[in-house]
Amino acid sequence: MRLRNTAIAAASAVALVLAVPTSANAATGEFLYKVGPGVPAGMADPRSGQCIDVFGATEDHPAFAPENFTASTATVFLDFQCDGDVFYVMNPGKRLGDRLKFRSVVFS
Repeated sequence: MRLRNTAIAAASAVALVLAVPTSANAATGEFLYKVGPGVPAGMADPRSGQCIDVFGATEDHPAFAPENFTASTATVFLDFQCDGDVFYVMNPGKRLGDRLKFRSVVFS
């Protein structure tokens, strides 16, 4: 009887672990920024560990004023494809002003 109860408990635990959704591949929350004066943009629940070229940024006009309202650290880069030496690390809840320019971001 104990063996059967133990087996049922173990099987239930495995089923519970497999049934619980995980957000390991997403940074929960919103990442907001501007692409022009008075032109807000953003992304909700962005993918983690993957470089994202921000929508609206161009070679001539980078995005600016990022606000990290995700639960993850965001690293913003001046260049596309998270390339180059110019970057800034933003902890969750961090807001930066209009002077910070960027074209790509990666969440960890």
